[in-house]
Amino acid sequence: MDQPNLVDAILDVSDRVATLTLNRDDVRNELTGTALVDDIENTVTWINRTDDVSVLLITGGGRSFSAGGNIKDMRGKRNGFEGDVYEIQKWYRQGIQRIPLALARLEVPAIAAINGAAIGAGLDLACMCDLRFSTADALMGEAFINVGIIPGDGGGWSLQQVVGYQRAAELTFSGRLFNGLEAKELGVVLDVFENESLLERCLDVARSFAAKPPRALRLTKRLLKAAQRMQLGDFLDQCALLQGICHNTDDHIEALNAALERRSPVYRGS
Repeated sequence: MDQPNLVDAILDVSDRVATLTLNRDDVRNELTGTALVDDIENTVTWINRTDDVSVLLITGGGRSFSAGGNIKDMRGKRNGFEGDVYEIQKWYRQGIQRIPLALARLEVPAIAAINGAAIGAGLDLACMCDLRFSTADALMGEAFINVGIIPGDGGGWSLQQVVGYQRAAELTFSGRLFNGLEAKELGVVLDVFENESLLERCLDVARSFAAKPPRALRLTKRLLKAAQRMQLGDFLDQCALLQGICHNTDDHIEALNAALERRSPVYRGS
């Protein structure tokens, strides 16, 4: 299946890992005044339809991961920030809110490599991924309150999923900025790497996931997401069903044979 045609991002696929690089360094990879919303959504749609990808890695090209929204456009009441209440809410729903909906339906693990500033919607984009890694000096913040607005992109939901209500409330009410080292202490990122090795270390993690049985990996992602919204009884029914699928895959038998024969498995995604 052909890769999607992207406008403001670059997509590279190697070893079953799709690396999506936000490529608008001229505007610090902002999400509101670029085609990055379309690029992210189109990438997710393509990954869900192809069997060739097991992990999505998102990073920023240049100095920033993503600066979120364009505050100059906000002040100038342009590029979506103009209009009455109905027009603005429609623009949010048809624009930046497509990112959390897209990543929520992504069928493979998503990793954010936070290479620089991740502010506002940029931080929220990272929190919509399953795992996050950053550099020590990467600057982050749920900074919407500082410009008199709320997290209109869904950050009020995704940040709580990562750090819990109390910490999310403190970060959102204060709008304060913090670096990668504090982000690790807060639980926003899983680990901190050196600037020059961030991408390769994240790729190492991604490749380790991508080396697992492709169908089982996608079903595991589905299971973890289901656990966030289901009651235990319903969840256990889901577990039994997905386990039945796994037991009937060729890769399951290959994994068993490889373990018993003490060799590396060769998975075919079937």
